[in-house]
Amino acid sequence: MSTPGRGLHGHVLDSLGPAITAGDFPPGSVLRTDELAQRFDVSRSVMREAVRVLESMHLVESRRRVGVTVLPESEWNVYDPQVIRWRLAGADRPRQLRSLTVLRSAVEPVAAGLAAAHATPEQCATLTECALGMVANSRGQQLEQYLFHDVAFHRVILTASGNEMFARLGDVVAEVLAGRTHHDVMFPDPDPAAVTLHVQVAEAVREGDAGRAERLTREITVGALEELDILAP
Repeated sequence: MSTPGRGLHGHVLDSLGPAITAGDFPPGSVLRTDELAQRFDVSRSVMREAVRVLESMHLVESRRRVGVTVLPESEWNVYDPQVIRWRLAGADRPRQLRSLTVLRSAVEPVAAGLAAAHATPEQCATLTECALGMVANSRGQQLEQYLFHDVAFHRVILTASGNEMFARLGDVVAEVLAGRTHHDVMFPDPDPAAVTLHVQVAEAVREGDAGRAERLTREITVGALEELDILAP
C-alpha cells in the first residue's frame, strides 16, 4: 500500500523497493525507466523521481547508455528506515531482525548509561510516562498502543544519552520495534519481565544510576534476541 501524501512515485517505490531488497532484481540487473513507467502506468518524470529516491538509498545506480543498475547489498544504505521496512517485509526478515537487534544490544545499553548521567528532568519524566504507558497496554493484546509507548521510550533513551550519533538511531530502532509488531514477531501480550525492566530503566535513569541503567537495558536486548529465537528462528 502506498503511503498517503507521497503521490505516484510513492506508489512505485512501495512496489519496486521491496522487490529489489527481496532479490527479485539481482545485483547487476538493469532496469529501463521507460519499461518501468509503462509497467506501473506512470509518466517518465514520476519514474525518474522514484529512481532518484532509490539512488539516494544506494539501491540502484543510474548511468547514461546503461540504464538503472541494481547495486549489491553491500552498497545499500541499510540504516535508511524505508530500506529497513522493505527488508523486514521480505523473506529475509529473521536475519534482518537479528542483525538489527544485535545492533541495539551494542548501542542501547551504553546510551542508557549515558542517559542516566545526562537526561534532563523533562526527559526523565517522559521516560517514566512511556514506561507506565507500556505497563497500561501490556495486557489484552493491545500491541499497537504498546508499540507507541515502546518506540517513544527508546527514542528518549537514545536522545537523552547526549550523543547525537545515538540519537540518529531512533528511527532505526522504531522500525525494528514496528517490524516485530506488524509481522507477528511478538507474543500477543509482551513479556511481563521485559515490561518491568523498562520501568526499572526509567527509575535508574531518573536516579542517575548509570551502571544499573546499562545493565537493565542489556537485559532487555538479550530478552529480545531470545524472543527472536522462538518466534523467528
